[in-house]
Amino acid sequence: MPSPPSTPAPSSASESASDVVRWAAFSCALVPVVLLVYGTSFGGAAGTAVGLAAVTAACRVLLRRSERAAEEDGRRTAPHRAGRHSRPGAGAHRGGRHSAGCTPRD
Repeated sequence: MPSPPSTPAPSSASESASDVVRWAAFSCALVPVVLLVYGTSFGGAAGTAVGLAAVTAACRVLLRRSERAAEEDGRRTAPHRAGRHSRPGAGAHRGGRHSAGCTPRD
Protein backbone atom coordinates (compact mmCIF):
# COMPACT_ATOMS: atom_id res chain seq x y z
CA MET A 1 0.00 0.00 0.00
CA PRO A 2 1.61 3.31 -1.04
CA SER A 3 2.15 5.86 1.66
CA PRO A 4 0.72 9.38 1.32
CA PRO A 5 3.14 12.19 0.50
CA SER A 6 4.88 13.56 3.56
CA THR A 7 4.38 17.21 2.66
CA PRO A 8 1.20 18.36 0.99
CA ALA A 9 1.54 20.68 -1.96
CA PRO A 10 0.55 24.28 -1.26
CA SER A 11 -2.91 25.05 -2.55
CA SER A 12 -2.11 28.57 -3.68
CA ALA A 13 0.75 30.89 -4.43
CA SER A 14 0.03 32.96 -1.33
CA GLU A 15 0.73 29.93 0.87
CA SER A 16 4.09 29.35 -0.78
CA ALA A 17 4.94 33.06 -0.48
CA SER A 18 4.13 33.04 3.22
CA ASP A 19 6.30 29.93 3.61
CA VAL A 20 9.19 31.78 1.98
CA VAL A 21 8.71 34.73 4.32
CA ARG A 22 8.57 32.40 7.33
CA TRP A 23 11.83 30.71 6.34
CA ALA A 24 13.46 34.09 5.75
CA ALA A 25 12.41 35.28 9.21
CA PHE A 26 13.81 32.07 10.69
CA SER A 27 17.13 32.67 8.95
CA CYS A 28 17.15 36.27 10.21
CA ALA A 29 17.21 34.83 13.72
CA LEU A 30 19.47 31.86 13.04
CA VAL A 31 22.30 33.49 11.07
CA PRO A 32 23.34 35.99 13.80
CA VAL A 33 23.34 33.18 16.39
CA VAL A 34 25.62 31.09 14.17
CA LEU A 35 27.88 34.10 13.62
CA LEU A 36 28.16 34.64 17.37
CA VAL A 37 28.97 30.96 17.91
CA TYR A 38 31.77 31.17 15.35
CA GLY A 39 33.32 34.22 17.00
CA THR A 40 31.93 37.22 15.15
CA SER A 41 31.50 40.32 17.28
CA PHE A 42 28.09 41.18 18.65
CA GLY A 43 27.99 44.35 16.54
CA GLY A 44 28.73 42.40 13.37
CA ALA A 45 26.05 39.85 14.14
CA ALA A 46 23.55 42.61 14.95
CA GLY A 47 24.37 44.42 11.72
CA THR A 48 23.88 41.20 9.79
CA ALA A 49 20.53 40.65 11.50
CA VAL A 50 19.37 44.16 10.58
CA GLY A 51 20.50 43.71 6.98
CA LEU A 52 18.75 40.36 6.63
CA ALA A 53 15.59 41.79 8.17
CA ALA A 54 15.63 44.67 5.65
CA VAL A 55 16.09 42.30 2.71
CA THR A 56 13.34 40.03 4.04
CA ALA A 57 10.95 42.97 4.41
CA ALA A 58 11.68 44.17 0.88
CA CYS A 59 11.15 40.67 -0.54
CA ARG A 60 7.88 40.34 1.35
CA VAL A 61 6.63 43.62 -0.11
CA LEU A 62 7.60 42.50 -3.62
CA LEU A 63 5.94 39.09 -3.17
CA ARG A 64 2.70 40.68 -1.99
CA ARG A 65 2.75 43.14 -4.89
CA SER A 66 3.27 40.34 -7.42
CA GLU A 67 0.45 38.33 -5.83
CA ARG A 68 -1.91 41.29 -6.16
CA ALA A 69 -0.88 41.82 -9.77
CA ALA A 70 -1.47 38.13 -10.54
CA GLU A 71 -4.92 38.31 -8.97
CA GLU A 72 -5.78 41.38 -11.06
CA ASP A 73 -4.56 39.66 -14.22
CA GLY A 74 -6.70 36.66 -13.38
CA ARG A 75 -9.78 38.81 -12.93
CA ARG A 76 -9.43 40.74 -16.13
CA THR A 77 -8.95 38.59 -19.16
CA ALA A 78 -7.85 39.94 -22.51
CA PRO A 79 -10.46 39.70 -25.23
CA HIS A 80 -9.79 37.25 -28.02
CA ARG A 81 -8.31 38.91 -31.09
CA ALA A 82 -10.42 38.06 -34.05
CA GLY A 83 -11.04 39.58 -37.40
CA ARG A 84 -8.92 40.93 -40.16
CA HIS A 85 -5.85 41.89 -38.13
CA SER A 86 -5.58 38.86 -35.90
CA ARG A 87 -2.37 36.93 -36.29
CA PRO A 88 -2.21 33.19 -36.93
CA GLY A 89 -0.27 30.91 -34.60
CA ALA A 90 3.49 30.55 -34.64
CA GLY A 91 4.79 29.14 -37.89
CA ALA A 92 1.45 29.35 -39.65
CA HIS A 93 1.39 31.15 -42.98
CA ARG A 94 -1.39 32.22 -45.23
CA GLY A 95 -1.26 30.32 -48.49
CA GLY A 96 -0.22 31.67 -51.86
CA ARG A 97 2.98 32.45 -53.70
CA HIS A 98 5.24 35.24 -52.67
CA SER A 99 7.56 36.73 -55.25
CA ALA A 100 9.95 38.05 -52.59
CA GLY A 101 10.40 34.70 -50.87
CA CYS A 102 13.59 33.02 -49.78
CA THR A 103 14.53 31.77 -53.23
CA PRO A 104 17.69 33.23 -54.75
CA ARG A 105 17.37 35.44 -57.81
CA ASP A 106 19.83 35.81 -60.66
